[in-house]
Parts: sequence; C-alpha cells; structure tokens
Amino acid sequence: MRLRFLSSWLLAACILTVACGAQVSVTTHHNDNARTGQNTQETILTPANVNSTQFGKVFTYRVDGNVYAQPLVLTNITIPGKGVHNVLYIATEHDSVYAWDADHNRGINSMPLWKVSFLNAAQNITVVPSDDISCSDLVPEVGITGTPVIDAASGTMYLVAKTRERGRYTQKLHALDVATGAEKFGGPVTIEASVAGSGAGSSNGMVRFDPFRQAQRPGLLLQNGAVYIGWASHCDIGPYHGWVMTYGAQSLQQTGVWLSTPNGDLGGVWAAGEGLPGDGLGNVYPTTGNGSFSAHGGGLDYGDSIVKLSLNSTGLALTDYFTPYDEGYLSSVDLDLGSGGAILPPDQPAGAAHQHLLLHAGKEGTVYLIDRDHMGGFGFTNNGQIIQSLNLAVGGMWAAPAWWNNRAYFGGSSDYMKMYTFDPYTGMLSSSPASVSPTFYGFPGPTPSVSANGNQDGIVWALQNDGYGNTSTVLHAYWAEDLSKELYNTQQNATRDDPGGAIKFSVPTIANGRVYVGTSTQVSVYGLLPR
Repeated sequence: MRLRFLSSWLLAACILTVACGAQVSVTTHHNDNARTGQNTQETILTPANVNSTQFGKVFTYRVDGNVYAQPLVLTNITIPGKGVHNVLYIATEHDSVYAWDADHNRGINSMPLWKVSFLNAAQNITVVPSDDISCSDLVPEVGITGTPVIDAASGTMYLVAKTRERGRYTQKLHALDVATGAEKFGGPVTIEASVAGSGAGSSNGMVRFDPFRQAQRPGLLLQNGAVYIGWASHCDIGPYHGWVMTYGAQSLQQTGVWLSTPNGDLGGVWAAGEGLPGDGLGNVYPTTGNGSFSAHGGGLDYGDSIVKLSLNSTGLALTDYFTPYDEGYLSSVDLDLGSGGAILPPDQPAGAAHQHLLLHAGKEGTVYLIDRDHMGGFGFTNNGQIIQSLNLAVGGMWAAPAWWNNRAYFGGSSDYMKMYTFDPYTGMLSSSPASVSPTFYGFPGPTPSVSANGNQDGIVWALQNDGYGNTSTVLHAYWAEDLSKELYNTQQNATRDDPGGAIKFSVPTIANGRVYVGTSTQVSVYGLLPR
C-alpha cells in the first residue's frame, strides 16, 4: 500500500510540475515555422488517458479581451522577483499581453507574472472600436489579432498592435522581453511602407500602407533573424491589398516589402489567422485571396495565388508562384484561394521526385499538393503543373491542415474533419479520406493540431467554433490514427469543462500535459485531473 501511495504521489507530482519527459516550448503559430501543427514530444497525454473521467479543465485565467492569437508557452523562464516558471503568454484584442504560470494558478500564480498594455488614456491612446472600421468581423474592438512569435534564444516576443492615437490609427511592431514585458531594441516601431504602383488607393504613382484599412491577421514568422508580417483587410472593405513585410529581429528596421496587387486591388493575405509558413532557407509562402491577377501575362498582380518570397540583401523578391487555372471563376464567386493557410510537410528523402512539399486548400475545398522547388505558375487549362489536386475534397477551408506521421488532417467548413494518408513512395495523398470525424463542423471549421510521442500516441485536437459570438467553443480530441474514434470533448462534462465563449479561427496549444484554449473572456487550461 505504501508503494502504491508513493507511486500515485509521484505521478501527481510529475503531472503538476511537468517533470516527466522533455519540456516543450511553443513559440509560434501551429507549433513550427512549417505550420504542421504537430508536437511530437507529448509524453503525458495519450489516447488512453484523454477521456472525461481522467482529463478535463483544471483551471482558468480571466483576460480583458478576445483571444484570437494562439497561446504560446516557454519553459524555465526566470521572472524577476518571482522565480523560475513555465510561462503561458496570451495576447488580446484589448491590446494587452499577459504572462501567466503555465502549470497552475494557485497562490501568487492567481495573478499574472506580468502584464503590459499598449493603451494610455492620459495620452489618448485607445484600442480601435469595431464601429470605427464598420466591420463586425472582430467585435467589439481590434487590437492584437495575429499570433506573436517568440525568439527563445534572445528571450524576445514580437507582435503587432493596432491602436488609435490622438484620433489617428497606427500599427506598431513591438519586441518584448519575455521575462518582464519591457520593450527591447528601441521599440516599438511604427509600421509604414510604400510601393510603386497604380493600384486601388494609390497616389502619385505609389501605393501606401494604410494602418486603418489593413488587418494584421496571419501569425508572425521569425526566420533567419527576420520577422515576417502579413496583412489583409477588415471585412473586405477597400481599398486594400495584401502586404508582407520583414523587419530585422535585432534592429527592428524594415528589410523587405511585398505588395500582392500593386497595379490592382484586393489580394489580401488572410490565412484565417494561420501563420506565414517559412522553410528555413529564407523563403516564405503566403497565400492570397480574391483580387487582381495579371502574372500570367507578365504583370505584377497575384490575387488568388500561393507565392514564394525570398529575402535577400535588396528585400523581398517573388521567385515562384502557383495560381489555379480557374482563378477567374474563383475570384468571380468569392472562393478565395487564400482563405486559409498553407503548411510545409516534412522534407522527403533525397532522391524523391518531390523533396519539398506544400499543402493547401482554400474556400473551394480543393486540396493542392505542390512542389516548392517548382510551383508551376499558372495553368491555363488545368492544374496539371502541380503534383496533385483533389477537387472539392474537403469543405471550404478557413483554416490550415495539420500533418503527422504521413497523415494530413483537414478541418473544412460545413464538413466532417477528414484525414488523408500520404504515400512516400508515390509522393501523393490518398484519393479519398482514410477516416472522418463523427463531428460535423459548421463555419468556420477547425485548424487541427496533433500531439504525439514521436510516431505513437497521436491525438488530433480541434476547436468547434460554430457558435462564435453566441455560445461556447467545444474542444474535441480524436485518435490520430482513426478520426472516427473520438476520445473526449468538453460537452461530455460541460459544467466542469466549459472553455468559454467561442471566437473564430482560434487554435489550441498542447504542451507538457496541458491544453490551452483561448476564448472571448478567458483562457481555459486542460490536463489530467487530480486523483
């Protein structure tokens, strides 16, 4: 009995302190720069213990605004005067950033380790009310939308905050010390840019970045010492364009600017908040929405396209792209290619026909598998220039797929979640789903994430946000090898496990035996229940 008691106590202590196995930090949207959504170092949560008896909500943190940005986690951070903590970072639409203890909320941890606000009533710096921009997409206010990115090596968090300062609208890039919240590198810097062109809103042959119209939605990317940021608009209200900019991570100086439609309009980099994917070689792969397209005739407009941008000494250069052959039709009926985000599956072995892949699906629900080294440009009659396209395979995607163990998971709108298998020998996806979830997802559909211990114990996590603005979100967990087997959802014990009010495009974070879910008023933390 003593041994059993000691064993149970040690297990409880292990779960509480996250001392079992390697500790994992989540520093960017969807877990990695490739945006695969997989955490393959999860040793605590397994298909055997994620059920409503053993798993549920363990505590909640209240916050001051909607949490559209994905929660981020850093381990073993020394907070001045408060010791060493695993830290949970939360950014809100009220222009606040919180640092909380990631493991428990007892005692002094019931309060934030630190909190910063970018508002200052004395200086007439306020959040931007949704009524100002005549858009109900983000309500009641617009502040921090895109998921920040953390440089663990330098201890710096990068984010973009939108504010109204003395009646003028501004967007600023902030670099915060992860231990204190203090500004670093002389920040913040005001975001400004202009590109030569005759497009919508241009003046004197230049298109200028409009901090009022442009919405910073995609998650930020940190790659090779540069911070990448993308923009679309609020509620498709023009004039607007798709912008991608880069800044030096240490200098906060602008190093590159790319405009999707310099001689046209629209072409926003929406991605439903998904992070800009980067390949580690200085290339980034934004997707654009409906807008002017003239690249097939030698023009500079890239609406409804996936582009490859390369950062060099002179800035951001477009080096390749893919545009569906039916781009004109997609644009005419508002079926944006760029409604969701692309992911970069793991590199294939040397000698494979296509070693570097890109996977994407847009509003139409067609799945595109593309060779990143030869993206194919525009196909005038079909999409035969890419590796594979699965026509109308999934519901419209306002999300990104996830990838684990040669499986691709898609959370389409008005559809069941679907899993397709990837054959490394043929280099192609299965032509039909290998499994589907029992859950039918309405709009906008989920961005799934995967936790696993290497190639074992895979769990697919998803947030059902059908009732955003009215009802609670629902956290689901499925067996990653067969989506028809649901392991858990928060409605199985709604009184105990309710996450809070649903918001669009939110993504759970899974790390070190915890699942973090941001909602309209709080962050709910899930894990194994005390026994």
